[in-house]
Amino acid sequence: MVNNQLQKAAFLGLGLMGSAMSANLARQGFSVKGWNRTSDRPGITIAKEAGVRIVSSLKEAVESADFIFTCVGDVPDVEEVILGEKGVINYAQSGALIVDFSTIGSEAARHIGSKLKAHHLRFLDAPISGGDIGAKQGTLTIMVGGEIADFEACLPYFQAMGKTIRHCGPVGSGQAVKMCNQALCSVHMVALCEAILMAQKQGIDPNLMIEVCSTGAAGSWALSNLGSKIINQEYDPGFAIKHILKDLRLLQQTINNSGEQLPGVELASHLFKLVSEMDNGEGKEQGTQAMIRQYIKEN
Repeated sequence: MVNNQLQKAAFLGLGLMGSAMSANLARQGFSVKGWNRTSDRPGITIAKEAGVRIVSSLKEAVESADFIFTCVGDVPDVEEVILGEKGVINYAQSGALIVDFSTIGSEAARHIGSKLKAHHLRFLDAPISGGDIGAKQGTLTIMVGGEIADFEACLPYFQAMGKTIRHCGPVGSGQAVKMCNQALCSVHMVALCEAILMAQKQGIDPNLMIEVCSTGAAGSWALSNLGSKIINQEYDPGFAIKHILKDLRLLQQTINNSGEQLPGVELASHLFKLVSEMDNGEGKEQGTQAMIRQYIKEN
């Protein structure tokens, strides 16, 4: 195991993704303090058992940290944790590097980066892809925007959490690539649901379809990892519908500013919204593969 105790890290946000990511850092020998806004999340136990030192306040987590990682929810959540009255900006030591793994869009990333720079703090936007499976296995795709020197300084940490790690350009560039990623993910789910429906209607075992099509031009991460979950009606979230809807909102805001339209994304967003409203609104907590429920409903 590599001795990474000379530098200190903080990880803020120990939900489904953050708990697994911080746990991987600790297992690789990094010194990590963990903090979560709510103290009863199961992810806290996961991180603690892996060697993350859980603290009770954001201030305690970040005040001596060289690297500060955040993985929370929507734009207001990230801004509160980083820029808020009791946020990172008020407690981090000068020169610390703040890295946000959330999906917040390029505009918000540039805003946060500018505010931090004025306080002599560095910033990378580093949205991730790979779901809970990638977080647990340390195989995430990490798309990074910011100064190349900051990217290189943080690379050992990224390598403990991800497999495909790319510097995409200045602050906001990681978010720009992530928007493209979410467009692909959302439309892939439409195609996956419809392919499974087509197989069933033609009397073909959907598992056979997945096995064969995964090896050809139609192969995708969604087909290989979520196809069987759809067939088995396993809707537990690796990535919840409420989160993809947030991402698609940001995506559509970005594209609307350019005057363009994305009909495929609009269809996917519509289908996700319909499923999110099921079960008295609790459908939003299910994984994105639960889109199939709308197709089942209609057939």
